[in-house]
Amino acid sequence: MLIQWNKYAKKLGDKGYKIMESLLLINDPKLNGTQITIELPNEGSKLDFESEKIGLLGHLRGHLHNHDITVEVIVNEKMENKRSLNDQDRYNRLLEINPNIELLRNTFGLDLDA
Repeated sequence: MLIQWNKYAKKLGDKGYKIMESLLLINDPKLNGTQITIELPNEGSKLDFESEKIGLLGHLRGHLHNHDITVEVIVNEKMENKRSLNDQDRYNRLLEINPNIELLRNTFGLDLDA
């Protein structure tokens, strides 16, 4: 299920529907029997998701050969709080992406407290 979910998200991204692609990939959906549950951060995201839900269901039902599949959206306002990072968190994330950041910081005597 997750493979087909990600393929559909990629297909949307390739067509230019980047917002919908990011909503589908915001976290992994959970499968319980034939019901798929996805958590989204707010009501606006839910509305955007609902507009594409029919296409998603058609894709999943066809590729998984199961016409009983349903998708439920849960709005979790607390999800947004995961993104509020302090300066140290941002620096650590950038350091994971590019270790040369530490060299840059040391070369120019940069500090995170500024």
